[in-house]
Amino acid sequence: MRSLLWKRHRRAAAQLPDDVVAATWQSVSLLLEYPDAETLQRFPAVRAVSAQLPPEIGTLLSAYLDDAMSVPLADLQADYVDTFDVTRKCSLHLTYFSSGDTRRRGVELVEFKQAYRRAGVQLADDSSELPDFLPVLLEFGAFTDRDAAWKLLNDHRVGLELLHRALVRRGSRWLPVVAALRATLPSLGGDDERALAELIASGPPSEDVGIDSSPYSLDPRLNPRPVPVDLGMPTNGVS
Repeated sequence: MRSLLWKRHRRAAAQLPDDVVAATWQSVSLLLEYPDAETLQRFPAVRAVSAQLPPEIGTLLSAYLDDAMSVPLADLQADYVDTFDVTRKCSLHLTYFSSGDTRRRGVELVEFKQAYRRAGVQLADDSSELPDFLPVLLEFGAFTDRDAAWKLLNDHRVGLELLHRALVRRGSRWLPVVAALRATLPSLGGDDERALAELIASGPPSEDVGIDSSPYSLDPRLNPRPVPVDLGMPTNGVS
């Protein structure tokens, strides 16, 4: 039953203008990357963009920036690894929530790759990130195909909600960033709430497949992915 609830595609359209959604997704994509010196250099550009966004989004992004810029980079990096690469309920790989470390996860990852391919985006076989990595999907939606990214985000809306709640429990510094993304998406429906309750109770599915039996087993990636330098306000998800 959960799989049927999980894959129900929400038909509701975004309630925000395309350029606001694209700018928010681009900013969130950058801020959910592993932080390094280059990322910090882009923080002023993100702050400038956040000032142009609706207050309910811009203030969240600014709150994270204020906090992140007040701590040493090494501390920020250690906190990132402890949050997203150690705590499984805070995974940034969306298919982990729906499929865990099961063979089904490989099928879901292929769906992401196919969506990218239809939009003319080919991920390299040796890419440092899996296609379901949230910053990758958000960058794809901001610059290439907002509708395809919208569908994938809403197909995995329950997993995003679990991520948000896990960050709430941790009192995580990245909570405002995920909350900003959440503000661009529809609220959970009744079926979603039931699927979320089941996921909280039982956790992601698992099976004894062995760590090397599938190329798509849980594989946190610590190396940051290059992102576009331009942090303007793209229109209709196209740079």
